[in-house]
Amino acid sequence: MSHCAEFEKIAEDVKKVKTRPSDQELLDLYGLYKQAVVGDINIDKPMIDLKGKAKWDAWDSRKGMSKEDAMTAYIAHAKEVIEKYGM
Repeated sequence: MSHCAEFEKIAEDVKKVKTRPSDQELLDLYGLYKQAVVGDINIDKPMIDLKGKAKWDAWDSRKGMSKEDAMTAYIAHAKEVIEKYGM
């Protein structure tokens, strides 16, 4: 399985965990996913939306990370989440 195919599969699998992961785990996954798919953040930080700010910060914290490294980190983190919460 190619790295991209593994990334896409694990991105689908992590949505099927039995128990909702913590907010921090979800933000880590979000930031890594966006960095892997889009690259460096390309939107303005929301001013009022608290959830949007948290997501923006999670993505922005990955700035400068290559898409390949973000994919690798996402796969590793998603596997930990799946193992912790089950599918």
